[in-house]
Amino acid sequence: MTALLGPNGAGKSTTLRAMLGLVRPTSGTTLFDGLPFAEIDRPGRIVGVLLDASAGHGGRTVHETARLSALAIGVSSHRVDACLGLVGLSSVGARRVGSLSLGMRQRLGLAVALLGEPTTLILDEPGNGLDPEGLRWLNDFVVAFARCGGGVLLSSHHLGDIETIADDVVILDRGRVVHAGPARAASLTNVAFASTDDDRLARALVDDEVTVGRGRDGTTRLTATTTADHVGRLSVTLGIPLTHLSESRPSLESFFLDQTSGEHAARPSMAQGPPRGTSPLEPVHTSTSTPKGTP
Repeated sequence: MTALLGPNGAGKSTTLRAMLGLVRPTSGTTLFDGLPFAEIDRPGRIVGVLLDASAGHGGRTVHETARLSALAIGVSSHRVDACLGLVGLSSVGARRVGSLSLGMRQRLGLAVALLGEPTTLILDEPGNGLDPEGLRWLNDFVVAFARCGGGVLLSSHHLGDIETIADDVVILDRGRVVHAGPARAASLTNVAFASTDDDRLARALVDDEVTVGRGRDGTTRLTATTTADHVGRLSVTLGIPLTHLSESRPSLESFFLDQTSGEHAARPSMAQGPPRGTSPLEPVHTSTSTPKGTP
């Protein structure tokens, strides 16, 4: 399972649409079982797609929406009932799509994506509008789908969930890939240390293929797939006393903000609230002076 992450406007939805032939890419190609999406016979049997849950016809019922999609894919009505049941919509099959909440529309979109029993799912923000229980259900579902051999590519802003369910992450910023790799590698252990011979200890760590850098506080700081125990044991082996040793693991959110220059972080002016003496519910009045000699 791969998560496509990025600030608003980074290019996540555009990337997914380009993969499906809905947007012409400036370069590159995407192949599913060796073929571009547009050249696949009945692509719904290979790739299940959920791009925009609000795009469904509001006047059709839930069951009609799924049935029409099933006809296009070439699957039976029994599959429609099975997929609606899988996403918890069996009891609302007669309701109009326009009366559904966003979360229920997301479930309907996922049901439609599953109709052809695809081997790959491409989901654009499938967690939008879902309550905590719905998010947990979604996470459990995509994890189970992946464990059964399916491939999942989804975009999301729920970084806490992605940290626990994704195998790989790709982070976009302003249309460019700024990070791609295993999800666990996005939050490597940070070990800060100081010793009586930093240079010698650092060289030994580099020999162990550990990346070492200088911390802002004057201690030697390293970021790699290592632990405080590794540094401690190496210092004992070399006979170098440590004067400081600490270990921490940043969250995926922290890593994401660092990679995207804090695009999602609150700006100081916004974080500080309205100017003193004003209410957030009242307009801020400004005075203007009229130049002399003007009416």
